Amino acid sequence: MLHQHLKPFPENFLWGGSTSAYQFEGAWNEDGKGPSVVDLANHVVGVTDFKVASDHYHRYKEDAALMAEMGFKAYRFSIAWTRIYPEGSGKLNMKGIEFYSSLIDELIKYGIEPIVTMYHFDLPYALEAKGGWSNRETIAAFEQYAKTLFEHFGNRVKYWLTINEQNMLILHPGSIGTLNEQLENPQKELYQQNHHMLVAQAKAMALCHHMLPDAKIGPAPNIGAIYPASSSPEDVLAADNYAAIRNWLYLDMAVFGTYNHIAWSYLLEKGYEPVIADGDMEILKQGRPDFIAFNYYTSQTVGESKNDGNDFSHTGDQHEIVGEPGAYRGSVNPHLQKTEFGWEIDPVGFRTTLRQIYSRYRLPLIVTENGLGAFDKLEDNDVVQDPYRIDFFRKHIEQIQLAITDGVDVFGFCPWSAIDLVSTHQGSSKRYGFIYVDRDEFDLKELRRIRKQSFYWYQQLIQSNGEIR
Repeated sequence: MLHQHLKPFPENFLWGGSTSAYQFEGAWNEDGKGPSVVDLANHVVGVTDFKVASDHYHRYKEDAALMAEMGFKAYRFSIAWTRIYPEGSGKLNMKGIEFYSSLIDELIKYGIEPIVTMYHFDLPYALEAKGGWSNRETIAAFEQYAKTLFEHFGNRVKYWLTINEQNMLILHPGSIGTLNEQLENPQKELYQQNHHMLVAQAKAMALCHHMLPDAKIGPAPNIGAIYPASSSPEDVLAADNYAAIRNWLYLDMAVFGTYNHIAWSYLLEKGYEPVIADGDMEILKQGRPDFIAFNYYTSQTVGESKNDGNDFSHTGDQHEIVGEPGAYRGSVNPHLQKTEFGWEIDPVGFRTTLRQIYSRYRLPLIVTENGLGAFDKLEDNDVVQDPYRIDFFRKHIEQIQLAITDGVDVFGFCPWSAIDLVSTHQGSSKRYGFIYVDRDEFDLKELRRIRKQSFYWYQQLIQSNGEIR
């Protein structure tokens, strides 16, 4: 749809940026923090681990000041569960409470709205050792953890996100190196874990509404438009299958408290359906999110499954495989350019995704990740030229405004990432931030913060409320 006049971004639009604890904080075993599954995972050989990352734990005041200089209205970050409960439950670690309390105060000092992700991949290892999300006790541990966060930070945090990219944890469990390959039926077990996470999420949302009636809470999956590989009716049907399995299973449950019917038929066909305990469906219907947060990097394309053993294809990240025999076949989109890491770039698909989510659920939307990973180069005189990142964001932000003009209620944009951090798959060399962190894979140097070209561009964009592009 073409528009003669575009609606402006809302006056109080939340321009900001995002990070996650395990990729950014470092200090992995300091001040009482326990180990998470990420800390003890088998990571990609030849890239850095997450033990120091960008050392935000010791530099949070400097980082908050840089975000304020950029003009951030919001900052989306995750809390490390193991800083709060080193064993996942039981004894509370007050040093962890003190750190996040200080960080939140620092943000508020600059007028930056804290947006807190409760769980971003880093399950406490002590819980994993007891079965992780396969064990229903983890539901109770998450509820206790949520209650603690609401008690200590609820007077200052208005926006809460439950679980980051739960769908990626299920569809691509090997992507963070924590998949138990010894399971007899790993796919069935994953969907049992998924069910337990959905129940835990619903409990956290209901608890938030009870404890913090003025706060808002929502899920944070990775959502992207799904294209058919051709106009063949069979390819269109395959795309519908994949959209249900990848996107709508997670959001239908969060919003409606029901399993998407196409996704459920897939689970039944494959024998992956979870055991649903008495009372679970009642709990799931009580979640009722206030908004939907989502991460968007690219669209995906699939065709009809040939069920011939060749239905799988890699995305740009070699850890993520798309395809499901009998349901859909992984494909590529010849109309899209790719990043240097092989990810397809699809700004128009961003607008499509915003429209699809809002049409389906009619809840306010906030984008909590969107960005371009690249091999940024530090030049003489502390110069980092990243026009490719500016071009990426310019095109995607244009599509947000078009979606707003389409009638979509979007209230914030927090791209990935505020400052360079350690990529889950490619280490510190794959950079996303507006601010360069001077370190190599295995040489920490001084971890200096250096403003990139995109820093100044985003600063001007925020000052103009999205008008300067």
